[in-house]
Amino acid sequence: MSRILIAEDDHHIASFVGKGLRAAGYSVEHVADGDTALMMARDGSFDMVILDIGLPGMDGFTVLRQMRGEGVATPVVVLTARDSVTDTVAGLEGGANDYMTKPFQFAELLARVRLRLVADTGAGSESALSLGDLRLDLRSRRAHVGDSAVDLTAREFALLEVFLRHPDQVLSREQILGHVWGYDFDPASNVVDVYVRALRAKIGTQRLETVRGMGYRLR
Repeated sequence: MSRILIAEDDHHIASFVGKGLRAAGYSVEHVADGDTALMMARDGSFDMVILDIGLPGMDGFTVLRQMRGEGVATPVVVLTARDSVTDTVAGLEGGANDYMTKPFQFAELLARVRLRLVADTGAGSESALSLGDLRLDLRSRRAHVGDSAVDLTAREFALLEVFLRHPDQVLSREQILGHVWGYDFDPASNVVDVYVRALRAKIGTQRLETVRGMGYRLR
């Protein structure tokens, strides 16, 4: 199991990202300041660092420069509200492997985390998820029902992945929104229902059960 360090001073965002990564099969630690982030990154026990720039104490740019200057090669994904070209270039030239701006969608962050882990070390969580004759290949991003390939959009893929990681568990619309669309998505939206209907049409209507007043369950 890959270990990921989240260096983020916004506890709401850190909690949201941490829950999503744990649900995806990763081990997660969280720190809220730059000095602690650098200290923990130095010990070499993490497979990735998700790094905010606006950290108290030592800022993220300094943490990144120190890591690379000391030969710490752990992949770093910068996750920050700073979206200027200057900041993006500074992060990438300073040694970041990727740069994402807030607000963000968790599905995209998870895809980037997986890509960097596989590219850097071949590490990562399991390569496939399955339930009965339903199979999701996380590396190739392909889905199969029995021997038949199923063409899914990126969002449908992320939605099915959430259900496959929680088989027979009722997931509320709010939980699904958090995992697939991001912490800042409007909870009153009917987007979950729309995508569940689309997914049912592709994998079979009986697989996704509506639990009235609660949410959905993959059977």
